[in-house]
Formats: sequence, C-alpha cells, structure tokens
Amino acid sequence: MEVSGPEDDPFLSQLHQVQCPVCQQMMPAAHINSHLDRCLLAAAAAGSASPRSWDEAEAQEEEEAVGDGDGDGDADADGEDDPGHWDADAAEAATAFGASGGGRPHPRALAAEEIRQMLQGKPLADTMRPDTLQDYFGQSKAVGQDTLLRSLLETNEIPSLILWGPPGCGKTTLAHIIASNSKKHSIRFVTLSATNAKTNDVRDVIKQAQNEKSFFKRKTILFIDEIHRFNKSQQDTFLPHVECGTITLIGATTENPSFQVNAALLSRCRVIVLEKLPVEAMVTILMRAINSLGIHVLDSSRPTDPLSHSSNSSSEPAMFIEDKAVDTLAYLSDGDARAGLNGLQLAVLARLSSRKMFCKKSGQSYSPSRVLITENDVKEGLQRSHILYDRAGEEHYNCISALHKSMRGSDQNASLYWLARMLEGGEDPLYVARRLVRFASEDIGLADPSALTQAVAAYQGCHFIGMPECEVLLAQCVVYFARAPKSIEVYSAYNNVKACLRNHQGPLPPVPLHLRNAPTRLMKDLGYGKGYKYNPMYSEPVDQEYLPEELRGVDFFKQRRC
Repeated sequence: MEVSGPEDDPFLSQLHQVQCPVCQQMMPAAHINSHLDRCLLAAAAAGSASPRSWDEAEAQEEEEAVGDGDGDGDADADGEDDPGHWDADAAEAATAFGASGGGRPHPRALAAEEIRQMLQGKPLADTMRPDTLQDYFGQSKAVGQDTLLRSLLETNEIPSLILWGPPGCGKTTLAHIIASNSKKHSIRFVTLSATNAKTNDVRDVIKQAQNEKSFFKRKTILFIDEIHRFNKSQQDTFLPHVECGTITLIGATTENPSFQVNAALLSRCRVIVLEKLPVEAMVTILMRAINSLGIHVLDSSRPTDPLSHSSNSSSEPAMFIEDKAVDTLAYLSDGDARAGLNGLQLAVLARLSSRKMFCKKSGQSYSPSRVLITENDVKEGLQRSHILYDRAGEEHYNCISALHKSMRGSDQNASLYWLARMLEGGEDPLYVARRLVRFASEDIGLADPSALTQAVAAYQGCHFIGMPECEVLLAQCVVYFARAPKSIEVYSAYNNVKACLRNHQGPLPPVPLHLRNAPTRLMKDLGYGKGYKYNPMYSEPVDQEYLPEELRGVDFFKQRRC
C-alpha cells in the first residue's frame, strides 16, 4: 500500500506526463532520459533550447537505425522549420504564468494527434496535479507565503491534519504535494481511501509503520481520503498511534469534521479549511493545462489574431480555444478544479473526435487542419454549473438556516434564492414544506394567522404532485412568508412556560380543585369541580383563577421566567 512513483511501473510511466527542464515540452516519463540527451545536444548546436518534439525525434532515430537519409539527425540550427520549436520568449512567459497567473502566452505547437495522446488514458485533473506549492493556486489563506502550515511543510515538519473543503478545492492535491516532498526526505507516505479500505487495512499500515519506526527510525504519513466514511469505531483505531507519533495522519473530507470526525481524534489534528477556488485561480489552473497541451488562446479583444492567417506551416498550433471559453469554464466550474479540467478535457476530445474544422472567423481564413474550441463546446463539456449541496451534510443545514433567516428578515429575493439552491440541489420538497409549517407559527404567529393555513396547503400540494411541479407552490409560500408581518409573541410565551417548568423547585403544583373533572360521585364528594363557574352562563366577565396558587399573577407574555 506504499505509494510508488510512475517510474516504478513501465505502463504508468507511459501515461505519466513530465516536463523537459530545457525546452518545457510535456512527454511520457519513459522518454525523458533519451529526450534530454537529444535536447542538450540540439541546444549546444543551435545555441538555444529549441529541439524538436520527442515523438518526431524518436521517429528520426528509427529512420537512422535502418540507414535512411544521410545520417545527419540534428535539427536545423535556426529551428524555424521545426514543428516542435518552442520560442524562448514564449517559454519564459509560460513559466511566469504558471507561477503567478499572469497573461496567456502562446504555447508550443502540437499536432492534434499529440494532444489526443496526452489526454487519453488519464483524467486531465490527475495529469495536471502539481508537485510543488509554487503551482498550488487559490488557497492563500491556508498555505500562503506567511502561513504557519506553509512554514511547516517547507521544513518537512508535518503535523496530523484534517483537510476540510468542498470537492475539487485541492485537498488531495495538497496531500500529493506533501507526498512528493516526503519522498525526498525518506518518509513513507501511504494513502488509503475510506470508500474501500477496511479496518484490517489500517491495522496493517500501522503495523508496518511501527516496524519502520523501530528498526529504521523512518516516519510514516498516512493519508485517508474521504475520512468521514469511516465510522467512529474505525476512527478510534488511529487514536493511540497518532498520540504516540507512530503515524502522522492526514485526512481529507468534504463534511464538517465537527460532525463527522471523532472528537478525540479531532483534538489531535489540526483542521485546515480549504475554500472554494476563486475564478481567478480557476483561470490560472485552466491556462496551465491549456499551455501544457499546446493549445493557442484566441484573444477576442484583438481584431486580427497573429496566428489567424492562412498557412500550412506545421509549426503553428493545430488547436485553438476562445478566451471567453476559458473564462466561461472558470465560472461554470463553481470553484471545482477537477470539474473544470475534466470539462476542458471532454471538450477537447469531443472536438478532436468530430474533427470539425473552422475556415473563417471575423473575415480571416484559417488552415483547414485547425480546430477551434468555442464557448458552447465547454458548456456542453461541463453541462451546467453544478450546485454544491449535500442533503445529509453541513450545506443542508446552512441553506435551510439561510432560508429561515431571509424570510424572517422579509427579504423575498434572498428567500427565493435559498429555496432554489435547496430544490435544485436535490432537497426533498416535503422537508422544506415541513420547515415552512414551523415558520408559520414560530415567526409569523398571530400577526397573520392565515400563514399556517398557507403552509399546510403548500405541504399537501407538494405531497400530491411532487417535484418539479411543486416548486412553485413552495415559492409562493416562501414569498408570502417573507412579505407577511412577523410576531414571535406565541413562540416566546411558550418558551417562557417551558422555562418555568424546568426551573420549578420541588413537586409541581397540583391542579386546583375547581378546575378538576368530576365524573364520579366519590370525586364530587372530594371537592373536584366545586366552585367552578361555567363562563357561558354569565353575561358579565367571570372572576376566576385558572393557574395554580403558586403561579397566580404570572404573565408569560410579559416576562421570561416565573
């Protein structure tokens, strides 16, 4: 179960993409050594880092092996006819963008088939997972330059952590960065997923960690993805071993750890809150992937794009993407980097499969071998902006609380918004309807007694017709409640009564005799019902006590306690 690098598996090394430190090209890890030799020789001969792409160079090597040509396998000194040529300025700009999220440089030209091969077999979100904190974007509050956690990570002093955040915010990526850094310091990094791991798997890892610590003085970091899937007894397995330092535990969860993680375990870990990625970080992440794929971004603000002229030069990009398509994808991803990158991958593969070519744009002619990814393509790849909502988690309680407080504050727009967030996220409409019944008496009460009728009618209507037809019933009820006058008179008075009962010292006072029922002769002889005045028989107000003698004079509507 110990994590191994792709270099240990020949098959994985074919899928794993690495970047050449000389020319910045992306290629399978299995080819990096031979490529570097050619790259350095070509750089020395040409005076610049401009070798051909790795697949073309290997193709020429095969030709030389069978004696084809004149034996001169070097690239042209100027690199102009080289389809894999990377302009030095563009390479520098691309590197700067990856580090700081700056402009959008022109990427190295790649053939369509090269792009297809890079995208096949592995999700783009996994391929583009960064190995260093310098390429980890959007979480400056958690791991920014001046944060305590970043200082600990850089000094390799890793405490036990619980990484809490929404899907696609970078929890697993941060663990991956810690793993990469740990291997450099001979620290074991083991990863398990609570979705399929069993308690015995955890015990095996802990036993190995004990052996490593005893015999080799080697630390072990255990990463548990989706740790909230472990029940409380399974989480108890970690307690003594985290306490004594046998393992350093890193857990990732999308659920509030206060509810889903054992309190004893939580007290031994530092909770790191990762937020939904902002749009700016999403653009940076997407552009990093676009540059690595060799896709050229078309700038809609420029009337004539420098690469939009008709040409058959093989050194020009084969694939383009509209800049507004990148922005749209960043917005629709809703802070989920995994969704954004996989949406980009799906859009690119779909266009490559269909081979739909564009010939004219803004009066300019394009090479028929080029492919354009438009805003509509990325929308289809992502389908729609997915709504972050968990019917069983914290978001469920957050949204119903926001709905309740928006209606209480008479904000009809906010009330409709939070209702839609819940319903579109898959919430049970009957749950919302039940909460509205409660709201009708708790917050509106006697200020508008018909509110309770509205709520019960909405509940019955939802029960009859269900979703999606019942959404308008709930919307009508929510708007009615937001506009209705509010009164907590009854709600407060009843709370005062409950407080009075809880705070009463000694036995509760008996029911006064004149208020008791007297169905038998014996009970009448004991004085049950004696002296009771039947109100309908009197034309004038009846002076009669109804509270026990100890509570006479108490007004629950004006005071909080007895």
